[in-house]
Order: sequence, then structure tokens, then C-alpha cells
Amino acid sequence: MEEWIFNIIENYGYLGVFLIIVIENVFPPIPSELVLPFSGFMTTKTELSVAMMIVASTAGSVVGGTILYYIGTILDVERLEKIVDRWGKYLQLKRADVYKADAWFDRYGIWTVFFCRMVPLLRSLISVPAGMSNMKMPLFLLFTLLGTAIWNTLLIVIGAKLGENWTQILSYTEVYSDIIYAVGAIAILAVLIFFGRRIFYKK
Repeated sequence: MEEWIFNIIENYGYLGVFLIIVIENVFPPIPSELVLPFSGFMTTKTELSVAMMIVASTAGSVVGGTILYYIGTILDVERLEKIVDRWGKYLQLKRADVYKADAWFDRYGIWTVFFCRMVPLLRSLISVPAGMSNMKMPLFLLFTLLGTAIWNTLLIVIGAKLGENWTQILSYTEVYSDIIYAVGAIAILAVLIFFGRRIFYKK
């Protein structure tokens, strides 16, 4: 995958970065932690500029996030209600839980979208609940733009500053990603324990 990414950026420049980041948002396994620093490095050996790399990658993030947003609108609250009505008893979920989650996102969603743009994996997936909650598109686009611009700028500038040594950033981003995944795993475990206890005590 790395060689394919490098070839696309080397051959197509800004357009290549834009397309890869669009794909990275829709298919999270493509790591922006690899794409962005390399994009920054490319500005040191070609006529490509850091500013335009930031613009291209951020535009790709917004387009990719918007695609997932509209996918989320298909899975709206009404559809979730039907799913809960059918399967909720097995998951210990009620319609009220759906309403609470939707209300929570309505209240804190804009900041969730903003901060999650700088979190591995969630950077892409956060667009889906934003669409599900029918978050206002202008707000979604604004906070997606701001969050991704910060993340993209940071990694591209570091890649440009490190030059030939741009791969050094990968060890730090791996540690960052590992911490995020560990926190996520703990959160999932906590949820499983919570629902497990509810089921156990109900019996």
C-alpha cells in the first residue's frame, strides 16, 4: 500500500493527495499519518508547495467526510427506532436510548466532530453519527474544515521540516494511535461490562 500511495503522490501531486485523502476518509485503513508527512516531504524535492498540499488534503477530507455524512443521513433516528424495536431487547436498548444519544449529539456534536478529526479512525467515522443526527450541514462543514486543517497542517509541516527524515514522525504517530486505540478498547470494555451487569441483574 505504501508504494502505491507514494507513486500516486509523486505522479499526480495535489490531485493525488486530494484523491487519496478522500479515499482515506471513506476507507479508514489508509493512514493519513503516512500520507500527510510524505506529502510534506515531497514539497522539499519538487515544486509542490506546503500551502497547496494543505489545501488539497483538507479539501479531500471535507469531501470524504461529506460522503460519510450523507451515508449517516440514510441511517436516521427513525430507522434506528425500527432497529431498536426489533433487536433492542437483545441489546438492552430502548427507544429512549436512541433519543438520548441523538439529543447528546445535537448538543455536543459540533465539538465532537472538531476534536475527532484529530483522532485516528474516529477522524472518518464521526461523520456517520453527524449525518444520523441531521447535524446542520454548514456547521458540519465548518468544524470538519477546522479540525482537518489543523491535523493536516501539523503533519504536512512536520514532513516538510524533517525532509529526507520524514519517516521519523511515524514512530510518534504510532504511539499516539496506540494510545487512542487503547482508550477506545477500554471504553468498549466498559460499555460491555455495563450492559452485561444490566442483563445479569435483570435475571
